[in-house]
Amino acid sequence: MARLPDIRGSELARSGTMEITGVLAAILSSAFGGTAVGATRYLAGTLDPLVIGAVRFGGGFLVLAAVALWRRDRWPPKSDWLGTGALGLLFFGLFPVLFNGALVYTTAARGALALSTLPLLTMLAAAVLRIEPPTIRKIVGVLIAMAGVAVALGTSLMTAPPDAWRGDLLMVAAAFCMALYNVWSRPFLSRTAPIPFVAFGMGVGAVCLSVLVVSNGGFARLATLSAPQWIASAYLAIICGAFIFFLWAFALERASPTLVAVSVAVNPVTASIFGVVFLGEQVSANLIVGLVAVLAGIGIATGAAERLSLWPDDRQSRRRQP
Repeated sequence: MARLPDIRGSELARSGTMEITGVLAAILSSAFGGTAVGATRYLAGTLDPLVIGAVRFGGGFLVLAAVALWRRDRWPPKSDWLGTGALGLLFFGLFPVLFNGALVYTTAARGALALSTLPLLTMLAAAVLRIEPPTIRKIVGVLIAMAGVAVALGTSLMTAPPDAWRGDLLMVAAAFCMALYNVWSRPFLSRTAPIPFVAFGMGVGAVCLSVLVVSNGGFARLATLSAPQWIASAYLAIICGAFIFFLWAFALERASPTLVAVSVAVNPVTASIFGVVFLGEQVSANLIVGLVAVLAGIGIATGAAERLSLWPDDRQSRRRQP
């Protein structure tokens, strides 16, 4: 008697491949996101945070919209305009305001550590909304990745201004906005392509930021930019605006919200590496140990340990799923 093909096994393998692709896209997005810190710091002496956000997301919207129109991608249906716009306002409007406001009170290192709570907040939101059940493997992986961030930042966490706690809370609030975006985006991504989905939301956020900038005449400062500063602005718009957020939506379409969110731990590490390469900062043992811990945490959370039979409870639960 001929043996029937293992259809269920092939579906699991295909699903696993999509998940791995999504996680790799999220890691690449977070890695490039770390370089945005350096570009933003370079422009901060000339432009205020709102102008930088408007340039980044406004330029990113124009790039993504042009690509989506050229590819003739499927845009969000009218029934999704309100939800997609609200997510755009949350992620590309409120998030950068909270993020930039946090850095007024706290240090960049403490802010990065506060932002690394994103995977835990995403896991909590996904569990409450019954979108993704938490597992021991994911919890352990997330905690190890967060510990890696703390180690990589090292002694930078020790110094803090008097009101640093205000900034820390604002950064956690920013992370919570991003967590909700991660969890609520997936249903919309099932009905549209990632590029127009991000373009639509980014356009809403860019418009809101631009209104605030116009109200205080902030765009007039663009005339004072030098050629290198225009290059940095273009980098923020094209790479740190269009490219990394397309990768993030691409990842959310293929992997669970928590597995995508855990990659944010790479962000402060790549920011530190950027400082070493371009700003002449010293390579520390903390950075190396932290990077190893972050990669280990991501590996555990995404199932590398499961394939090595270290987490049989998760593997068996997956097999029992209908």
